[in-house]
Amino acid sequence: MNAYDTPPLPGLAEPAALDRPAPDADGLPALRRLDWPALAAELDAEGVALTPPLLSADECARLRDLFDEPGLFRSTVTMARHRFGEGSYRYFARPLPEPVSALRRELYPPLARIANTWAARLGEPEFPDRHEDLVAACAAEGQHRPTPLLLRYGQGGYNCLHQDIYGDLTFPLQVAVVLDRPDEDFTGGESVFVEQRPRAQSRPLVRRPAQGQGLIFAVHHRPVRSARGWSRVMLRHGVSAVTSGQRHVLGVIFHDAR
Repeated sequence: MNAYDTPPLPGLAEPAALDRPAPDADGLPALRRLDWPALAAELDAEGVALTPPLLSADECARLRDLFDEPGLFRSTVTMARHRFGEGSYRYFARPLPEPVSALRRELYPPLARIANTWAARLGEPEFPDRHEDLVAACAAEGQHRPTPLLLRYGQGGYNCLHQDIYGDLTFPLQVAVVLDRPDEDFTGGESVFVEQRPRAQSRPLVRRPAQGQGLIFAVHHRPVRSARGWSRVMLRHGVSAVTSGQRHVLGVIFHDAR
């Protein structure tokens, strides 16, 4: 039990056999300079927060090129086939390549502190402090498949509003990193969010991250103070149509999939 006296998730005592720390976790110095109090305040206010660049242009290019290496992925989804939108995405197989593994591992602890603050406000179970323990908790729920993914949109590509839920255990925050340069490599393709508030009309938000910036946002819902205390506000996300060029995105989702 923590200070909020919320029950822990099942399976936290199980060791994580996968996603263990890499020998060198210092390859992303930008992560150590993030202003987490400011990001937490932005997430509390908007449900969405934008970081300074997490990846360099070279790192973005290397990640973008991985899309054409099918051996790295466990599955590929053509969005039009499922009426999800227009474009395609690929889920990485284990072992996750660097810096994907490092991003997932190093971003998780500060995000878990924010998630546990939200959980306490809503009376929900808390999350473990370390990502390997979240992976073990997912495994205990039958969620074994990694969820980090690369998305590619060409001209006319878009993504319908959705939520990235892959099982009963959902970590409430995720990160997206745009790997191309807006207005140079592509136009259009804004990140779109729609917040569904109780007893009110939905609120749209649009963000336009630069190459390498991290866009942190709520996966499913977040707490918002109301006259009755804290209320759950639902959030869905998507991408507006790309009007020219190609847009690639790295999605870092922290819970695994069933």
